[in-house]
Amino acid sequence: MRVIIALCSLLALSSTLPQLAKAELDISDRAALDSIIKEFIQNNPEVVRDTLIALAAREETERKQAGLSRVRDDQGDPVMGNPDGAITLYEFSDYNCGYCKRVFEPIQQMLRDNPDVRLVIKEFPILSQSSLVAAQAAIAAEMQDKFADYHIGMMTYRGQITNDVVMRVAEQAGLDNTQLQKDMESAETAAIIQRTREAAAALALNGTPALVIGDTVVPGAIGLDELVGLIADERAKQG
Repeated sequence: MRVIIALCSLLALSSTLPQLAKAELDISDRAALDSIIKEFIQNNPEVVRDTLIALAAREETERKQAGLSRVRDDQGDPVMGNPDGAITLYEFSDYNCGYCKRVFEPIQQMLRDNPDVRLVIKEFPILSQSSLVAAQAAIAAEMQDKFADYHIGMMTYRGQITNDVVMRVAEQAGLDNTQLQKDMESAETAAIIQRTREAAAALALNGTPALVIGDTVVPGAIGLDELVGLIADERAKQG
């Protein structure tokens, strides 16, 4: 039915099919309309192909834009770099992800070299229960303005991330443990993580790391040169 509707619109507006558009205006019953559409499809099968391709492309664009809109809803997400930076880079990350730890230093180097970049960490715990605990602690650390120390401690830790490791790193970062526990279990923290999950689903992201900058989505780990290129491209787009 969706294809038929699209074809009807195409036929009515197409300057290459004036006689068919005129016939549509004279149709008074559904059977006649169906007959004209069927005949047209049989004589012009490429229109069906082109219409389906166009529909798929439009739906993909709409899906991506909806996902990007959700990503940019970042209130409460942990931030590093310049909080007022003109360029925003989003990173979907899991503290149990080895590839996330691999891109940690390139991202930190990029931040040191580009003081106009705002890095937003989208806590996306997908690998284990301890990933969820670590993500909750990260958001709680942001609430205490100690996220950077916590994040660096977690990303430079070598070994299995456990709940005890999370609490130990949080303590080393100077977090107030009582407030930390309260914020980790808060509805606000749960909502932030759920929002990130919905954004990832909208962008068809099912792994970490993944980067989003402007309208560009980059799944997987990348090196410093590619990262710098993404920043330069976005800066050029902004003029």
